[in-house]
Amino acid sequence: MSFVTRFAPSPTGHLHLGHAFSALTAFDAAQAAGGKFVLRIEDIDQGRARPEFEAGIFEDLAWLGIAWEMPVRRQSEHMREYEGALQTLIDRQLVYRCFRTRKEIAEAIASAPHGEAEEAFRGEALPPEEETAKLAAGESFAWRLSLKKARSALGPAYFALVFEDERGPVRAEPERHGDVVLARKDFGTSYHLASVWDDALQGVTHVIRGEDLREAAHLHVLLQKLLELPQPVYRHHRLILGEDGKRLAKRDQAATLRALRESGKTAADVRAMLGL
Repeated sequence: MSFVTRFAPSPTGHLHLGHAFSALTAFDAAQAAGGKFVLRIEDIDQGRARPEFEAGIFEDLAWLGIAWEMPVRRQSEHMREYEGALQTLIDRQLVYRCFRTRKEIAEAIASAPHGEAEEAFRGEALPPEEETAKLAAGESFAWRLSLKKARSALGPAYFALVFEDERGPVRAEPERHGDVVLARKDFGTSYHLASVWDDALQGVTHVIRGEDLREAAHLHVLLQKLLELPQPVYRHHRLILGEDGKRLAKRDQAATLRALRESGKTAADVRAMLGL
């Protein structure tokens, strides 16, 4: 079996020690398996993505001694592909237009008998005449995946969804995410849709990422099933925490690889700091 893994940062800030741990863990795994390491730039958030941060990603990874397959895939260059994947779900009536605002969703959740979390929100398509009127008025909407329709489309296979991670087989529970947003009126994709599409397109066999993304696997395997995409093996590693015990964020400038490099640290020092 081939082994292909990836590192998929967003160019919205400088990489920090947490990113280094994830990239090195994936790269080392690819090296040990005699496989491939793919770099993907997840820059669909064009409002926050910056060319200088992308250049910094390349510089930081090279400094760490990481080499990657070429060419590098930039998500912003492939929006039509994601829109095509979305259209597949639209054609199968597995998604619906949701016109509710965040405030309206919060109010609906607050009135629910069991106090659902916002991410577990479930709705339904509006009656055709009401939807037509809202579209004619130019109202904004989100394309939400209908768990109800997905369950109906897959039948018993829905309840047999399983993904493999470091703990072994895990029964997938897409309900944790509710009717998740896959795109919006003026933006044809989301992290979830673009990520599963790219993993399949790039032949990724092993997704190695932080445990903060473990929950995403419950949804991603459903999308893979609905879009008839191959399912990778998942491996979720520990997170690197700051002095305050919280997960590192891009605002933690002292922990950025750029700052460490400028302070005289070496790639070997970083590996030692990370316990690698």
